[in-house]
Order: sequence, then C-alpha cells, then structure tokens
Amino acid sequence: MKSTIAVSLTNYLDAGAIVAGASGLTLWKEYLGLTEMHLGWLNFISANCLGAAIGAIIGGFLADKYGRKFIFTYNLLVYMAGVLLVMLSVNFPMLLAGFLVTGISVGVGVPASWTYISESSEVNNRGRNICISQMSWGFGPMCILLFGMLFAPGGYLFGWVESVAHMFGGADMTQQAVNAFSSRIVFFTLFIVAFIAWNLQRQLQESAEFEANKSKQTGLLDNIQVLFSNKIAVRTVVFLATIYLTWNLVASVMGFFQPHIYETAGGVSNEQANWMNCIQWAIIVGVTFIVSKFIDKTSHKVIYTFGLLVAIAAWLVIVTIGVNGMVGLWLFAILWGVQGGSSPQIFYALWGSELFPAKFRAGAQGLMFFIVRGLSAVWGLIFTYIYGENGEGFTIAAFCMIALLCISLVVGFIGAPNTRGRALDDITKERYGDNY
Repeated sequence: MKSTIAVSLTNYLDAGAIVAGASGLTLWKEYLGLTEMHLGWLNFISANCLGAAIGAIIGGFLADKYGRKFIFTYNLLVYMAGVLLVMLSVNFPMLLAGFLVTGISVGVGVPASWTYISESSEVNNRGRNICISQMSWGFGPMCILLFGMLFAPGGYLFGWVESVAHMFGGADMTQQAVNAFSSRIVFFTLFIVAFIAWNLQRQLQESAEFEANKSKQTGLLDNIQVLFSNKIAVRTVVFLATIYLTWNLVASVMGFFQPHIYETAGGVSNEQANWMNCIQWAIIVGVTFIVSKFIDKTSHKVIYTFGLLVAIAAWLVIVTIGVNGMVGLWLFAILWGVQGGSSPQIFYALWGSELFPAKFRAGAQGLMFFIVRGLSAVWGLIFTYIYGENGEGFTIAAFCMIALLCISLVVGFIGAPNTRGRALDDITKERYGDNY
C-alpha cells in the first residue's frame, strides 16, 4: 500500500498540472494579453496533450529497458524544472515552455507508475490499487482548485498574495500581474508535492516482475519491433487506444477548459467556476473509492458500461437543458463527476497493464498514451474553433462529445476482457504463450 501511494502521487501531479493551468487560465490570459488561440496552444503542448504524449512514448520504453525505478529516480526532477519555469514566466514563450517540460515529465511517469502498481499488487487487489491511483488523480485537481480559490482575486488569502507579489515584483506591479501571481503560488504547491514524491519514489524497490523478466529484455528498437509484429499485441493496442482515446478527447477538454467554459458559456464568476469544478472532483474521488470496493469482485463490463452511460447523460444535459442556468450547470457537473469515478481511464490503466507481457508492458502503454494525448492535443485546437470566443459553439461541441463517448461505450462493451482475479503471468501465457 505504501508503494502504491508513493507511485500514485504521479497521478496527483499529472492532473494537478492540468488543472493548475486551467484554474488560472483567465488570469494568465489577462496578464499576458493572450487570445483563445494562445490558450489552445497551451493546452496543445501541456500535460493534457502533446507534452504528455512525447514523454509517454519515451518513458514507456525506457521503463521496460532500464526498469520502473529508473523512471522514479530521475523523472520528477524534470517535472520540478518545468513547474519552476511556469512560476517564473513573464511572457508567452516561457509559459509555453514550462507547460511543455511539465507535460513531458508527466508522460514519462504515467506508464511506469501504472505498470508498477499492477506488478506490485496481489491478484485480488489489482483493481483496487489502480482505483487508489485514480483517487490521487482526483485529489490533485481538488486540492489545486481549493488553492486556486484561496489565492485567486477575491479569495480569502488574496491579500497575502498581493503582499508577496509586491515583495518580489515591486510596488508598481500592474493588477493583472498581481492576479497572475496567485497562479504562480498554485504551481509552487505542485513543486513541493513533486519534491516529496521524488524522495519517496526513489527509495522504492524495483518491480519483482521486471526483475524476473530482466533476462528477456532486448534493445528499445527490438521491443518496439516485437510489439508491432505480434498480432495479439497490435489488436490490444487498437482496442485500448480506441476506448481511451474517444473518452479522453472529451475528458482532456474538460480537464483543461472546464473552468473557462463555466465562466464563458455558463456565465459564472471565476470563483464560482472553480468551486463547481472542485466539488466535481470531490465527487470523482468519492465514487472512485466506492468502485475500489467492488472492482475486484464485480464484472468489469458492468462498471465500465455504467460510467459511459452516465457520461453520455451528462452531455445530453448540455443539448437539452443547457448550461445557461445553474440547474443545468450543476446537473452536468454532478453527472460528469460520477462518471469520472468509473471512467475508461481506470480500465485503460488496469487492462493496459494486464494485457501485455512484462517485456514491453510499459512501452505499449507509453505508445497508447502517445497516440491518445497526441490526438487530444489536435482536438484541443479544433475545439477552440468549434467553441468560439464566448461559447457560442458549445452545443455543436456537445454533440461531438456524445458521439465520441458512444464509440467508447460500444467498443469497450464488446471487447472488455475477463482478467479479474487472475495473475499477470497466467494472462500473459494465455495470450502470448511461454516465450514472453
């Protein structure tokens, strides 16, 4: 359990980086004079999309070649450097670079962390431990949004933020610069958590499964070649990438743009938007905790289907009731929170570590993460065009989201594997034979 919690902090830092940028998006926009296109580019290269995609394809195969501990020993140093760059940003290129470096680190860490959790779990608690990791993914945004509200203009601690801002920036700082300083402090909290996580993770023992299969390891290019030449592995990549991609195209937009959407399309204040988002993440954590009690005892297909049906219901609220009033906004926020607790990301993390042999387990996850986050980056730019400057295209975007979620539902329902309660070695031998 201790190792699961230590590794799960990677999820905290992943989701935390996305939401830290999102919660202060309006503040950075006003401070640096950014446009919606600038915001799209920040999303494009961040931990939400391209940055994580680049990191994942590198980190996955490095974890298979040099071990999971190798990633835990060095990766968060890169994360801290990226966060520091964001904290010190005084122009758009610096901010963009900070988002990119942080995103790459997130991508490097995710395949190794999900793989390590599964390999270190007993057969009857593998799903539970993945859920614990996902709870960390919910705690990150929840805490970051709370910090954002406390430090943001009008927040309880904004007076302290103003004092600190003037201490570092001088008495002649513009109000926009002072306001953006609250976002710098939020990123500083991520720096602290990353430092703590790095100290915990670098003390972990190497995965026993990796050590047992160390003699089978070959070069990085060989692992990639084997992955693409094995028909079962390729079909598995297509299946998992499809269910995760179609869901993540929706979730990535909500993760980065949700407070901004609430403010523009919903017409609420920045503080109200962050409160709604924070409560939504609290719901995600609560539902994930409930799911963790049943996931190793209940059909995965049932839980998976439930989550997607709730997700589709949430977006149907947009095209029926709308989000111009508080009823529609809250109903959407609650439903999207419930689906987050049983989302395809849980099953992608679980099945992704179960359905591949240890030889290229992390590499396969890195490849899929690269595909998903990379295409999510492109979709994020497209979304800004559909959405418009003030949310005038939100209904059209909602229909696109419903279509994507329906694909994830159908493909996942048909292809859900029966791996519950089985050892990783047994699953590997059944699917790939004794050579892996």
